[in-house]
Order: sequence, then structure tokens, then C-alpha cells
Amino acid sequence: MSEDAFSQKFILIKRKTRLEELIVRYNTIQQAQFYIERLGADFSDYLNEDSHYREAVVQTEAELKTYGRVQVIDREYVSQFIFGKHDIVVAVGQDGLIANTMKYLNEQPLLGVNPDPMRWDGLLLPFTVKDLKVIVPDVLQKRRQTKEVTLAQAQLNDGQMLYGVNDLFVGRRTHVSARYQLELGNQIEQQSSSGIIISTGLGATGWFKSVLAGAAGIVSGASKQKVTLHDGEWGSEENPFSWDSKYLYFTVREPFPSKTTAAELVFGQINERQPLRITSQMPDDGVIFSDGFESDFLAFHSGVEATIGIAAKKGQLVV
Repeated sequence: MSEDAFSQKFILIKRKTRLEELIVRYNTIQQAQFYIERLGADFSDYLNEDSHYREAVVQTEAELKTYGRVQVIDREYVSQFIFGKHDIVVAVGQDGLIANTMKYLNEQPLLGVNPDPMRWDGLLLPFTVKDLKVIVPDVLQKRRQTKEVTLAQAQLNDGQMLYGVNDLFVGRRTHVSARYQLELGNQIEQQSSSGIIISTGLGATGWFKSVLAGAAGIVSGASKQKVTLHDGEWGSEENPFSWDSKYLYFTVREPFPSKTTAAELVFGQINERQPLRITSQMPDDGVIFSDGFESDFLAFHSGVEATIGIAAKKGQLVV
């Protein structure tokens, strides 16, 4: 290792496997095995997944140490970790780990490693451990392309902020209807619904796709804006809803029209000139959470206003 290599720092992000989570829940591997096999499932699959993942993390760490210092961080601590300006971040896991890591970065390059290509498709995990010998030197020499990712941002009127890589959800923790006022441009509407989903281009093939497919009213609204699946990406032929799209879409789940609530403003585009403003009317259990992680949330109770727009920072995914 050269002297210059000691100045480069890599942050290696890992996650618990299903087996590790079972052991946390049931205390021992034997009790975890008893629970799984009692349900008729194959416990060897849990063992194989754990073995492959651990080996991938060990090999990734060893390879990165060739080029600099390495600090290993578990996913649950990412939100509290302070990343250095020149750090290179490597995440070994599934796509969700990439999303949960990217929103805490400040445009540091993020490299996704697929620990088990036979098990995980890995849309955001273009590399295997073996690829690192080629990829890491390219990243260090700034020869490797990065793909810009637009992030969603929720900012409350008390200053709190939350980012979303795939999507943000605004609603209740429970299945109780959420009450709020929605404002987009000149339109203002009182609503009661199952919540609001704000999607980025990166999340367009996830929750956004599901909502469009399942809600006739939203599909009707989407057709008016010519939002369709084109060449694998949601959007119009002129403006595909791609990872770096400078806009977001919001969709309201199951809006309920009544004497005091309406259901007209249920789908629309959010851009730099037109943010979405939501004022909570939920005395308790109101939340805004990010990328499917209910533990990563802002409390959103009565009187609190959230402004949803495009984040100033961008994700930088190495491709």
C-alpha cells in the first residue's frame, strides 16, 4: 500500500442478515432453527444466505484495505454517522441498503456491491466483490462515471428535515385515516386518506408503479399528463421519469370524499417552482417516513406544516 493510500478512507456499510435478526429475536441459533423448521421452512437457506453475505463483507473489506483505510458501519448506525467530504462509501447488501445510505451522504460517491448475484437482482448493485479490483482504482482516479439521483426532501416549519431516495410517505402510523390540508400551486384541499406517497425517479418502479396500477382515478390523472411506462422508465416519451428527473410525483392513497373532505387533488407533479405543502390535522400518530423505514421518520402532528420538494443535494451512484 502506498503512502497516499493511507489518506483515503472507505466507509463500508453492511446490514444484518435474516439469520442474525432471528438470533436477536430468539437468542440462539438453535431456537431460531426450531422456530423456522416448525413453520415448515428450509433453515439451510438462512444459513447459506448468511454465509455468502459474511464472506462478501470480509472480501470487500480486504480489497478496500489495499487502497486505504476502512471503517465498517452497520446500517442501523448510518443515520448518526458523520461522513467525511472525501470518503468513498461502499454498501454491501440489497437495494434498500443503497437507498438508506444515500440519503445521509453529501454527494460522496456510493458504490453498491451485490453479495450474492444468484439470490439478489440488485438494480442498484451493479458490481460484485471481484469487480472491485477494477472499479476502486477508477473511482480513486475519478475515471468512473457516477449517475446522479434526485432526492425528495420534506422540511417542517420547525426546521426538521428528512430526505427520501425512493419515496416519502405522509400519513398515520396505524390504518386510521390521515387528515390534513393539501396545497399545490393555487389548489388547496382538505383531505382524509390512507396517506400520501411522494416518489422520486429512482422509486418510480416501486411504490409509484404499484399505485398507478391499482388506482383507477390516479391512472386517469396520469394519462392526462401522459405518464406511462416508456423504455423501462415511467414518464412520457419526451420526459421519462428517470433517476435524475428534476421533479417528483405525489399520489394520495384511497382519498375519502365527504362533507368536509374532497378527492380532486390526488395526483400531481412537484418541481422546483411548485412544491407540495401539507398541514397536519392529526393530533397523534402523524408521521413522515422515508424509503419504507418506519424507524426513520419525522413526527407530523396537528398544526405542523411540511413543504415537500427537491433536495439541493444529489445522490452519486457509481455505475
